[in-house]
Amino acid sequence: QVQLVESGGGLVQAGGSLRLSCAHSGRTFESYDMGWFRQAPGKEREFVGGVYSGGRLYYAESLKGRFTISRENAKNTVYLQMNSLKPEDTAVYYCAAGFRGGSVSSLNNYNYWGQGTQVTVSS
Repeated sequence: QVQLVESGGGLVQAGGSLRLSCAHSGRTFESYDMGWFRQAPGKEREFVGGVYSGGRLYYAESLKGRFTISRENAKNTVYLQMNSLKPEDTAVYYCAAGFRGGSVSSLNNYNYWGQGTQVTVSS
C-alpha cells in the first residue's frame, strides 16, 4: 500500500508563491505517474498538472506559466511550485500516484491519493 503525504499548503497573499511537496512511501516511486489536482468548495476536483514516470510533464492549459511540477526520484517526492497566486487558486490540493498507463490528467489514472493540503490565497 502506498501512502502519499502532501505538505506546504497555507495562507498566502495574492501574487505570492507556495511550493507543495508530496512524499510517496513506496519503493518504486519512479514507476508511478504523479499528478496534482485541486478542489475548491462546491466544485469538482480538477486537474492541475502531472508528470509521467518517464518525466514528461503535462499541465492544465489555464495554469501553464504559473505552476511548475518536478519530481525527485531519489527522494520519492513530487513538487508543485505555484507562483503569482490568485484568490481563485484557493482550494484543497491533492497529490495522486498511478500506474494504470492512462493520461495524467484523468482522475481514473490514479491508484492512490493523498489527504490534501489547503491553499488559501487572500486578495
